[in-house]
Amino acid sequence: MFIPLPFYNPMDALPGIELNTLLEYLFKFFLCSVRLSAFFISSPFFGSRVIPLNVKIVFSLVISFFYFGYLSDIQISDQILENLLIVVLVEALIGLSLGLTLSIWFAAASLAGEKIASTTGLGFSQMVDPDTGGQTPVLSLILDLFLITIFLSLNGHLIAIEFLFKSFEIFNINDGLPSIALVGIGIEAAGAMFYTGGLIMLPVVGALLMTNIAVGIITRAAPQLNMFSFAFPVTMILAFFIMYIASQSIGNAFAELTKSSLESIENVLAN
Repeated sequence: MFIPLPFYNPMDALPGIELNTLLEYLFKFFLCSVRLSAFFISSPFFGSRVIPLNVKIVFSLVISFFYFGYLSDIQISDQILENLLIVVLVEALIGLSLGLTLSIWFAAASLAGEKIASTTGLGFSQMVDPDTGGQTPVLSLILDLFLITIFLSLNGHLIAIEFLFKSFEIFNINDGLPSIALVGIGIEAAGAMFYTGGLIMLPVVGALLMTNIAVGIITRAAPQLNMFSFAFPVTMILAFFIMYIASQSIGNAFAELTKSSLESIENVLAN
């Protein structure tokens, strides 16, 4: 039985595409997905082990599909085809450099959490970190989640993806090896990690230092007091109280950390 369709004409045909053009588009899509996949694997939040690998692959391909529309006009030279392996490694290196830079910046939260936990005696309270697979203090995981929440609330993930798109204009596929500036942002991120981690843990560690000095004087004056049964509860209660008071300051520090990490990448792309 024939059913007439008003919008269908059997004589119409889709416009054809040459095989060489199709292969060129697929090759550009592949190069685009290499840089994006390397970034998502090495960056914080996106590269978490909690997110399944197949989800990361699908997400990278979807983002690459949208990026591909802006990069389809890039001409593939014969030099790229001759040095295909090197080009793929360079694309992966750029993505890993940008992603690891963010990860180094975000390590400040874990650093501050570990130092606070070791000072308060909460270092005994550890659990398996799904990102590293090792034992991590619970306080470090809490600060990590706090930082990721602020990062997402400030649309940091969207800004990072926008910068990644801009990297295709700065570090073009035909340019070869990237500049030494990528190494510079890694060194800058390492220094900023220790500086920011120190600022976050300084109020808590400083107050606990004064508390330990006071407890030492008390136990010296009254030796019959058991230091372990007296000092540990006081130290923990004071630590939680100080962190409660300083929660807004820690949030502001994390917001500034997010802003500074994205600005460091933007400065490299601007230069």
